[in-house]
Amino acid sequence: MNLCNPTELKALLARHGFAFSKTLGQNFLIDQNILEKIVAGAGIGEGDYVLEIGPGAGTLTRRLAQTGAKCTAVEIDKALLPILADSMAEFDNFSLINNDILKIDLRKLCQEEFGGNSFHVVANLPYYITTPIVMKLLEERLPVKSMTLMVQKEVAERMCAECGGKEYGALSVAIAYYCKAEVVCKAEPHCFMPQPKVTSTVVRLVVGEKPNEDVKSEKFFFALVKSAFGQRRKTLVNALSKSPYVSIEKNSVIEALKNMGLDENIRGEKLSIEEFARLSDLLN
Repeated sequence: MNLCNPTELKALLARHGFAFSKTLGQNFLIDQNILEKIVAGAGIGEGDYVLEIGPGAGTLTRRLAQTGAKCTAVEIDKALLPILADSMAEFDNFSLINNDILKIDLRKLCQEEFGGNSFHVVANLPYYITTPIVMKLLEERLPVKSMTLMVQKEVAERMCAECGGKEYGALSVAIAYYCKAEVVCKAEPHCFMPQPKVTSTVVRLVVGEKPNEDVKSEKFFFALVKSAFGQRRKTLVNALSKSPYVSIEKNSVIEALKNMGLDENIRGEKLSIEEFARLSDLLN
């Protein structure tokens, strides 16, 4: 079965009377070259554990299972269950869970499917819920080794952005706090069926055993970062002193910036993650 062949994929879907859901953002990968780059970029091999989010018809899932890794897929669409049972019938190293990844108990899943061992995440994520899924996986401090994700090009740019650029924001800081991000490859609309209206990028996030910065309070740190980017046109002093997420006096922010040798008129996008970490500790 070659699901990168549109004719074979259409035949599989037709056998089960499947119709694509715009609501669920379903676009199935049909490019073999991109498929191989994802698997190679993820660095998955025999003996590894893999969590795939949104397997679709199983195009990527089949290739992941062929590596010899133990693959568990979480799929929200019940209409895809018989299709996956068909496309994955030959693999005994595959299991399927019908659930919403944002609602499932991931720690329980990890224990039941992977015996508590560390695992890799691979996903072609619906663009509208990319950030909530990524942050759920990171914030729950699961034993995730890496995440290899197909996301919208603009989201990938924000994930990998460095301070000072227009794409740099709260997501950039959050990713840098937990991970090392790198671009694997790009995928044009014709690589999918049906074709999306946007270009996609595959990003690999290598998750560290501990965060890349040491802060007094993670809750305060992320509230500070969220505040800094909540109103980008404001100076950091004004953004923080008028934030609904933290309670900080204007003079305290000015004093902290002075302590760090930074101009009191600086904006949030000019601070590196290291500077955000120091500012957080000074103000907390």
